[in-house]
Amino acid sequence: MYHEGARGWQDRFDTRKLADRLAEKLARTEFTPEDRAFIESSALFFLATADAEGRPDCSHKGGMPGFVRVLDPQTLAFPSYDGNGMFRSLGNVAVNPAVGLLFIDFEQPRRLRVVGSASIDERDPLLDDIEGAQLVVRVRAERIFPNCPRYIHRMQRLELSPYAPCEGKVPPVPNWKRYPQFREVLPAGDPAREERGD
Repeated sequence: MYHEGARGWQDRFDTRKLADRLAEKLARTEFTPEDRAFIESSALFFLATADAEGRPDCSHKGGMPGFVRVLDPQTLAFPSYDGNGMFRSLGNVAVNPAVGLLFIDFEQPRRLRVVGSASIDERDPLLDDIEGAQLVVRVRAERIFPNCPRYIHRMQRLELSPYAPCEGKVPPVPNWKRYPQFREVLPAGDPAREERGD
């Protein structure tokens, strides 16, 4: 749970015993029914990845509630939707499977961290079940733990993004894909390219 760097600061601020107690009482390696309900009701989470040299990246992932699924006590899965084509997160996973996921409920302040190992299979059977998924990322949880929500600012969700894929609805083309400097380099089959008649 803790490495030398964390231990150094814990000792500096006399929190080693507290940190150990928190790990003992709260950290787990399997999702509880409450964890599953929270994760599967989430419309967003934050994904931390790093490249082969350890350079970090953090990305917001959003979708309709239920877009992240808990498949078994140690595995969750989420779709990768059409984005900007940079594939920073999935590129990192390809060279370094270590990931961290942070789920936050801003309305009823709560957060849950999941640390684990990610994998991507272009033939994942879930691809057929998840509307709009280009790929599916599976995460094998190694550590699951809640965090104190006291610094979460309470915010209200006003509406779900119209771009989030869901059954029976074709998401609109994002405006930036219509800009000339991007339209000319869009991949074949991109809805914005088809809209132009290419």
